[in-house]
Amino acid sequence: MIKGMTGFGSAQWSAGKIKALIEAKSLNHRYFDITYYLPIGFGAIEDKIRQLVQRYIERGKVTVSVKIIQKPAQEAVLNKEAVRKYLQYARLLRKEFHLENDVKISDIIQLPAVLETKEVSMDPEILWPSLEKCLHVALKGLENMRKREGRSLAMDVGDKLKRMALQIKKIQSKAGVILSDKRKISSVEEFQSFQKSCDINEEISRLTHFIDEAKLLLRGKASVGKKLDFLAQEMQRETNTIGAKLPDKEVINAVVALKSKIEKIREQAQNIE
Repeated sequence: MIKGMTGFGSAQWSAGKIKALIEAKSLNHRYFDITYYLPIGFGAIEDKIRQLVQRYIERGKVTVSVKIIQKPAQEAVLNKEAVRKYLQYARLLRKEFHLENDVKISDIIQLPAVLETKEVSMDPEILWPSLEKCLHVALKGLENMRKREGRSLAMDVGDKLKRMALQIKKIQSKAGVILSDKRKISSVEEFQSFQKSCDINEEISRLTHFIDEAKLLLRGKASVGKKLDFLAQEMQRETNTIGAKLPDKEVINAVVALKSKIEKIREQAQNIE
């Protein structure tokens, strides 16, 4: 079954004290295009994310985001060199100005640069195995949504193909009437010339073939959006030729109806992977 290109999936990820929300969404796009929104330092795993996403998606604009919602508390680091400097200056002050040496530990700790905090390092390469499992869950949810859209699109395009077949039958029927009427009022040479100029058998045959090919695509599992768009272009070309060869009112009306359906199929092809 074909797939659409609009989808969304998310999953909660946890690794030790780290918790994050992973989101994957996709929209229509002519090619495969991916954008990342990752925590600082996670750029090293972008290629791994891309390879994983491409196992689920062939075409579409994809966004993958990893939002850290909980991480280990910051670590406190004692700057011993700063403490030595402060104590050195304290001794100089006591000696030069004859001051009491009443420096307390609580006083030293409060001095600038003595205690520093730093973020706990999160190595993306170490975290990748657990993140990969969670990303699979998010992408599976996205894929399921794209499949549901694909079923809806397949039904819509299939309905238009059926309606096209009905219009083709109208054209064939009218073409037979036109030829029959022309035969009654024309000489053999005139009729043969007219018949040759308005012969649409080839166009009808090709148009019917393209409709059958499109039906096969809708039943397939591969990415078919571009192929369906190509077939619709070919349908449009054959339909235009039919209209040019048989400028009859009923035929023209059927041709207009055909072109309308083909245009809508082309629009839907932009939504199909």
